[in-house]
Amino acid sequence: MNTTILNKEIQEYINANLKSDMTKLILKGTNFDEVTTQEIAEQIVSKNKCKTKLPTWFQKENIYYPNKLNIEQTSSEITANYKANLVSGNSLIDITGGFGVDTYYFSKKIKNITHCEINQELSKIVSHNNKQFNLKNIETFVGNGLSYLEKSDSKFDWIYSDPSRRNDRKGKVFLLQDCLPNIPENLELLFKKTDHILLKISPMLDISSAINELNFVKEIHVVSVENEVKELLFILEKNYIQHIDIKTINFNKNNIQTFDFNYQEELVATYSEPKKYLFEPNSAILKAGAFNQISAQLKIDKLHQHSHLYTSTNLSEFPGRSFQIKHVISYNKKELTKLIPSKKANITTRNFPETVSQIRKKTNLKEGGNDYLFFTTNLHNKHIVIICEKV
Repeated sequence: MNTTILNKEIQEYINANLKSDMTKLILKGTNFDEVTTQEIAEQIVSKNKCKTKLPTWFQKENIYYPNKLNIEQTSSEITANYKANLVSGNSLIDITGGFGVDTYYFSKKIKNITHCEINQELSKIVSHNNKQFNLKNIETFVGNGLSYLEKSDSKFDWIYSDPSRRNDRKGKVFLLQDCLPNIPENLELLFKKTDHILLKISPMLDISSAINELNFVKEIHVVSVENEVKELLFILEKNYIQHIDIKTINFNKNNIQTFDFNYQEELVATYSEPKKYLFEPNSAILKAGAFNQISAQLKIDKLHQHSHLYTSTNLSEFPGRSFQIKHVISYNKKELTKLIPSKKANITTRNFPETVSQIRKKTNLKEGGNDYLFFTTNLHNKHIVIICEKV
């Protein structure tokens, strides 16, 4: 950590060049003796990545930024704030601290926070930034979080971990036991030090597989932002053996969509031909696999077992997108282009043999316009096109 970067003159230079071309800036070079042009460029790139993801950091003066990979891997403020509302008590230890965004928000809910980070440079950066925010209830520790727990005599109200989704060979993994640290392998140790564990898991991982790898799973939160799944959050409670609640949430600009269900409860969906309205679930619901639950709870019909589109004669609040159906036709290029005189449409495929790009190539329909086309399969296994307008 080169603290010279924090000098007023250099900070002013960084802020003045946030919109500069980094390649040109590096080639041009700078006149600062104790800071390289590459170090300044790294600060600019990382700060820019925080503008929408971490606006509190972006707007704060004298923040020191790590490399862009650390920024990409950290929680956004939206998801970090959501996590903070899941915990309570006097003490929490984050055994995979990272850039410290989660601990920042945990510190607003819990009296004493321990931030463990194995990377010494990153730990120093977090300590510096915590001082800028005047955070006095976060203790930073350089080292392995599991080793800290083994040596500690303390018991915590919560243990939080965000296991790395890459193994020792830097390859992507799809099982929790292949992440670092290996949470399933260390559950006995963790539950000696706490009764409550909060895990942040990659959306790439399968929910049912993670449940099978863990013990005492109480809740699973599937968190999406602007219809993109960002995090899977697992809450474990020592000796908990009752049903698992799955809570889905999608943060949009204008609203927050939620849908909850019991993971073990087997519900039956109903099916029908397209009616007056069409509903497309948000990504959190699709990731949670709540296909039958949506139909049963909201009393709407599925179009097909594998289509995951729903329909009803009534319009009601729905956790996803809602459309009014204008036409339902067989997949016929001539009829389709006749019904779309603007030659523009927003296309979605669900349980359909062709891709969006293949359909556009065949039909010559450009992207955009007010028409929404859903290419899908109905309950009679026939390929259909549903032409809609957004509600």
